Amino acid sequence: MINAEVRDKRFRIFFIAISCFALIILSRYALLMLKPSPSPVGPDLVLPEAARGPILDKNGNLLAVQTQLYSVSLWRPDLTDPQGSAELLARVLGLEEDSLRALLTNERGSNFVWIKRQVSPAESKDLEALMQGGRLKGIRLEPEPGRHYPQKSLASHVVGYVGTDNVGLDGIEYTLNDILSPTLIGEDSPTYGNRVYLTVDINVQNRVETILKRAYEEYQPDNMMAIVMEAKTGDIAAYLSLPQFDPNHFQDYSAAQRKNQLAQMAYEPGSVFKIFSLSSFLELGGITPDVSYDTTGGFNPDYFQKYDIAPITDLGNYGVLDLQGVLNHSSNVGTAYASETVETKEYYAMLRSFGFGKSTGLPLPGESNGLLKEPEQWSLRSKPTISIGQEVGVSALQMVTAATVFANGGVLLKPHIIKKIESPEGELIKEYDREVVREVLSPETAKTMLEMMRGIVDSPVGTTRRARIDDFPISAKSGTAQITNLETGKYYPDRFTASVLALFPTEDPQLIVYIVLKNPRGDIYYGGTIGSPLVKEIARDLAPYYHIPLIGNEVYETDGRVTLTQPRSPEPSDIIPDFTGMSKREALRFFADGRAGVTMKGEGRVIFQFPRAGMPLQENQIIFLEFE
Repeated sequence: MINAEVRDKRFRIFFIAISCFALIILSRYALLMLKPSPSPVGPDLVLPEAARGPILDKNGNLLAVQTQLYSVSLWRPDLTDPQGSAELLARVLGLEEDSLRALLTNERGSNFVWIKRQVSPAESKDLEALMQGGRLKGIRLEPEPGRHYPQKSLASHVVGYVGTDNVGLDGIEYTLNDILSPTLIGEDSPTYGNRVYLTVDINVQNRVETILKRAYEEYQPDNMMAIVMEAKTGDIAAYLSLPQFDPNHFQDYSAAQRKNQLAQMAYEPGSVFKIFSLSSFLELGGITPDVSYDTTGGFNPDYFQKYDIAPITDLGNYGVLDLQGVLNHSSNVGTAYASETVETKEYYAMLRSFGFGKSTGLPLPGESNGLLKEPEQWSLRSKPTISIGQEVGVSALQMVTAATVFANGGVLLKPHIIKKIESPEGELIKEYDREVVREVLSPETAKTMLEMMRGIVDSPVGTTRRARIDDFPISAKSGTAQITNLETGKYYPDRFTASVLALFPTEDPQLIVYIVLKNPRGDIYYGGTIGSPLVKEIARDLAPYYHIPLIGNEVYETDGRVTLTQPRSPEPSDIIPDFTGMSKREALRFFADGRAGVTMKGEGRVIFQFPRAGMPLQENQIIFLEFE
């Protein structure tokens, strides 16, 4: 039998335990009662305003801007109808009803649970209406900072996107995340991130995209790339990688669609690479412009025959060719013969000087270094093979950057995608001006290659003759490279990379255009055949925008005076009207229906427009109007 003293001791222990348990329950209940009850559209306590800085194009057009979105959450203690709430949430948010029902009926789950982050304005509006009607008790809308991309897919591979926590995940959003993110100044002070201006011009970007998307639909390549660079500064005005994605809904796209091919993909460039090889041989003194080679029978020197190395051949028998002829016909044989005139290490050093084998340093994530093996790793066939654009890997960024050498008297420029960075108050923090990297060629060699590239366009047998515009000098070289089967290590017989690189006008290049199509479908796959007409169309459209004189679309110098005419209003049409002489009020009437957007510069009346009058109005067209 338990004595009284032991029984009293156990009773006291039991009483203390019960009291402690009751105290814990009461404390939690009291905390729950004291907890402020959030309003239907968010908590009563709002943190100090914080906004991620905007991303803008060179003219100040918004590419990314801070917005406030709402996220849907569950506060389980207030939930009264889990079954009905699951049905309503599934209908409004497009979520699986069974999954929502399992979440809402899980009594062991946390009291606070996120249901969907950063819902659309339409979804939050529908949910708010249901909440105000007394339905969806326990479901709340929590305000969260979000990111909106008003230009949608335009230049999306440059801009990038942010995650639900408003931290950059790709593109400029990622690489300049710390610059764009708001910096805390004080506990009660608003915080803002810096403004980032890109070199991209949405007027140029939009026009290039319009032209290339038609080719993308026609030839159905695996992917397609294009860069337009301002030749004298290295500023990238257009940056296009197809397929594209809309950063507002980046989760809906595959990793392949979001991949920045221009920076991240390395590929064999093919014959377009010959301009860098042959200019290297000229600079090193191995050849002169008047050199000639007999290309009959291919390139099959004694050491090829001794070690059973396959000869290098051309598509046709071109006979004896001078250097211009080698370029016109894109002769592999002639280029291979020219490679024999220089030492391996000297040639390698020239290619490195052009920037091949290393990234350009553009602030975009995952930029490829390309592939350029050191001379010690070259085989007996490597030098002539590399000279024709095989056994070397390049990125599109490397190619267009290397071409700045020809446009700047032999000097290589650093490419730019960022124009300037400003503080939230508009004060200039940093501006990116023209940046010389090094001298690669003499001015004479650079000029010689530019003129020979013009000869390719002007020649009736030149591979880029389809880029020709009468009385407008264009320098261009095309390439068609076989694609390697990574499993077998051999070339596919029917897969090619088609490309063309162009600079214009030849006498003083203002723009560099580079276009690449990987594995175009159909019978037409040569770079000169596919790419040259695209260069021609781009040159026709961009020349007036950059005030480059072009026959049939001349640029006139004016004294700044505009003759006033009777006010007129452009009628809604599928054709872009002539805005010349219109006031802003008159011109803006054309955009009232929202089918096109407009970028305006200056005051007064229209003295210049882009695209030009008479062009078809494209979907989501952006029209540039300059007033004076």
